[in-house]
Amino acid sequence: MNVRKCDCKENCCTCPSSSHKMNPGNFKVPTIPLNRPQCSAKSNEKETNKPQVKNDDKKKEWSLSDFELGRPLGKGKFGNVYLAREKESQYVVALKVLFKSQIQDSEIEYQVRREVEIQCRLRHPNILRMYGYFHDEKRIYLILEYAKRGALYKLLKEHERFDEKTAAIYVRDLTKALIYCHSKKVIHRDIKPENLLIGHNYELKIADFGWSVHSPSSRRMTLCGTLDYLSPEMIEGKPHNYAVDIWSLGVLCYELLVGIPPFEAKEHHQTFRKIRYVIIKYPDFISEKAKDLIGKLLVINPEQRLPLIQVLQHPWILENAPEGARPLFCTMEQK
Repeated sequence: MNVRKCDCKENCCTCPSSSHKMNPGNFKVPTIPLNRPQCSAKSNEKETNKPQVKNDDKKKEWSLSDFELGRPLGKGKFGNVYLAREKESQYVVALKVLFKSQIQDSEIEYQVRREVEIQCRLRHPNILRMYGYFHDEKRIYLILEYAKRGALYKLLKEHERFDEKTAAIYVRDLTKALIYCHSKKVIHRDIKPENLLIGHNYELKIADFGWSVHSPSSRRMTLCGTLDYLSPEMIEGKPHNYAVDIWSLGVLCYELLVGIPPFEAKEHHQTFRKIRYVIIKYPDFISEKAKDLIGKLLVINPEQRLPLIQVLQHPWILENAPEGARPLFCTMEQK
């Protein structure tokens, strides 16, 4: 899959002026709860059996000395992610390390603050938990839930494409997470396989909120996200709302079933044209019910896209992803 990021910066209606740029040594993010993780490092234990760790009321801030660093989990443009263990509770987490200088040079200070502010307040089984943050003179550290199986993108490439039951399960779980986000007035705006992680039991978790917005008014103007997943209203510069996430859900559903996004093309202008006129070709192996759902999500008029709550009631979801159903490779591994 060609992953193409828009070249534009978040510099319109939602961004602070250049006078708000931070000094690398004085990075500030919103206040969030700083409680220690409250369970053991064994991710396959039931929640009720996890021992509770007594909070240290005198300790109000995290520091790097609270963690034992392990192997690197991934590399990004602005830093790296490491496996880590919190020393007191022995709880395993992912520690995302960002370099302040690179954030400032790329003028994404506001974007990082917004990501922290949004993600740290979300609590849903299909959203990656952010436990806290801390920073030193040069770096910012985000304490994140550890997703053992890595990115959905990697899993998809290993399997080339998913069977309809597995695809439906992930569409179902992502739909639930988006319903929760929208109830909290959060628009994600960058749903794609690279931003979705897979947990110990192959459960899906939304991970990257870098392009998300908390938008009570629900109407935005910023062009952002990944080209293959942009909605028609976004590429045309029109105001957009929560419906952009519904469009992305349709694109993801197609990609999980086929292995490539529906509007992928060699040139940007070709991708734009396919998106604008919803030009889609379905392989013969996709079922009619799957086509029906995708067709109801990938609609030019945002107001006519299938509401998320109705996605959960669609025959394709009910047939392939009833409550409790898990991906086939998860069941095979357990055997």
